Amino acid sequence: MFSVTVRDHMMVAHSLRGETFGPAQRLHGATYVIDATFRRADLDADGIVVDIGRAADELRAVVSGLNYRNLDDEPALAGTNTTTEALARLIADQLAERAHAGALGDAARGLDGLAVTLHESHIASASYERAL
Repeated sequence: MFSVTVRDHMMVAHSLRGETFGPAQRLHGATYVIDATFRRADLDADGIVVDIGRAADELRAVVSGLNYRNLDDEPALAGTNTTTEALARLIADQLAERAHAGALGDAARGLDGLAVTLHESHIASASYERAL
């Protein structure tokens, strides 16, 4: 399996529901480094997994919808406990929609999978992986 990874970052505010989260139940800030990894078994006709520039642009477009936001106030996230895992899935699903719509180019329709990892610190991260 071949892969290409692009990286971006975002800063958000949010609170988490549930006693499990202790002080993170209160509103707090989080800065995430985000890796989006695109996978395919065979390279396309140009010998690539995906156009890196397009992949970076699409990740930036998805992340810009969350960056500098209080996620608790976002209607699209109402009822979602915005854990790192849940945000990884949200970003992966939005990137998948863009790939299926052709935003990564026609050859990218041959992608097999996508993984999104959110690094919340230098020692902790969470990922979501899905087929395309």
